[in-house]
Amino acid sequence: MNSSLESLYSSCSGQQTESTPLLHNGQTSSSHVSPEPPSSSSSSADSPQTSLRRSQPMHILAVRRLQEEEQQLRTSSLPAIPNPFPELCSPASSPVLSPGSLPPGEPSSSKYIVKIFSEDGMGKVVEIPADMTARDLCQLLVYKSHCVDDNSWALVEHHPLLGLERCLEDHELVVQVQASMNSDSRFLFRKNYAKYEFFRNPLTFFPEHMVAWCQETNHTIPPSQLLQNFLATSSCPEIQGHLYMKDVGRKSWKKVYMFLRRSGLYCSTKGTSKEPRHLQLLADLEDSNIFTVITGKKQHGAPTDYSFCIKPNKGRGEIKELRMLCAEDEQSRTCWMTAFRLFKYGIVLYQNYKIPQQRKTLLSHFSAPVRSVSENSLVAMDFSGRIGRVIDNPVEAQSAAMEEGHAWRKRSQRMNILGSHSPLHHSSLSSVIHIAQLWFHGRITREESHRIIHQQGQVDGLFLLRVSQSTPKAFVLTLCHHQKIKHFQILPCEEDGQVFFSLDDGATKFTDLIQLVEFYQLNRGVLPCKLKHPCTVVAL
Repeated sequence: MNSSLESLYSSCSGQQTESTPLLHNGQTSSSHVSPEPPSSSSSSADSPQTSLRRSQPMHILAVRRLQEEEQQLRTSSLPAIPNPFPELCSPASSPVLSPGSLPPGEPSSSKYIVKIFSEDGMGKVVEIPADMTARDLCQLLVYKSHCVDDNSWALVEHHPLLGLERCLEDHELVVQVQASMNSDSRFLFRKNYAKYEFFRNPLTFFPEHMVAWCQETNHTIPPSQLLQNFLATSSCPEIQGHLYMKDVGRKSWKKVYMFLRRSGLYCSTKGTSKEPRHLQLLADLEDSNIFTVITGKKQHGAPTDYSFCIKPNKGRGEIKELRMLCAEDEQSRTCWMTAFRLFKYGIVLYQNYKIPQQRKTLLSHFSAPVRSVSENSLVAMDFSGRIGRVIDNPVEAQSAAMEEGHAWRKRSQRMNILGSHSPLHHSSLSSVIHIAQLWFHGRITREESHRIIHQQGQVDGLFLLRVSQSTPKAFVLTLCHHQKIKHFQILPCEEDGQVFFSLDDGATKFTDLIQLVEFYQLNRGVLPCKLKHPCTVVAL
């Protein structure tokens, strides 16, 4: 799948990169170069006075560059004035001197103020240039907040009065997006693991019954060809299916058959007919953005919890300007919203997806080589003898894991008998050691855990731990699998006067929640999948 996408990506990115030779003083080379002034004598080439004279042109050029920047800033701030000499202006016969007719200079150094909010409601003011993208701002916030840069942070455009939000694309300019926002809107900084997950698992995001191309070819399209069909501008893919649509100016919803193409979103006025006379254009992709509706049922009376809307870019942010839609389930809503992004941005999304990988490859040349270990390459080992051996028998590997668990418990009991250097007793330490972990969210409700999972992307292995609301001294593991949220209760159990935590009714016991999470990050056990992505909430 990667080879076909790489060929498409290299053909598009190769047209945008051009190598420009540079001179030794940092300026770009041009077709006309002024000759150097002749030296006074050839015999004084090695004298200190000549080396001092050679450094003077660099200083003069730097001063001239600063003067040109100041002149450019003064000219751009002045209004357009009549030009008394149009024959000397470029282009010719131009009657007005405008900033666009001036020779190109250095980019403007003006700064803009942007306020970013975290999940706890605290804001942080950041000064950014006009050409800063959403990816650059996220990396700046990661650096200032001392977070782990795992390329899963996102900048969210949030409209609290409308109940809408969307994640900015990495290439979008933050200043331009802020200019189109209302006074009550704000930027949020949070995780989004599902931003480019469709490049890794396309079949999860695009079910075959919703892709018209798969229906026409009898489900014989490989995943790589499916994505390439979405990214290529010459192809004509189409997403189809039933959606609930809210009538403009009314509270009622009606179920209609819709088609999403590169030209826009259409609905059929006669059943599932695709004839042009039966299709009605609902929204244009180029002049609008797609948003997730947070309070669909409460604020807009949506029939299900899986509502989204299409908002025009140049609108005033009123409810009557929104195209409110609602899907039957989460997979359908994800398919519509992902296809909208692919149709609008195309190969640019794949370039955004590849940039962190290319940067990581570039940095690896300047750092020590690190061996990459995948989950499939991990095997069970036995180090009881003089030489370690690989355990091939799965029954023997399971018994070895159980023996290792018993060894951990005996070691912890021995530490309790001998005494610990910590001022806290082991039983009290095991009950509070998990509080500082990023995946622990304390005493939150089930609905709040659902909201956090939805916000950070419903990918397989996304999890968090919380305090149980129904059972005392118990905890709950909230896990996402196949875009569905499941809850598993972690019960305390006592053995020989020591408290353990178990997820499978005492079959596997752990001294604290950190050991439990680390175990299920490596072993699936009774869970539908391994724990992969912790739900993280960072305060700015």
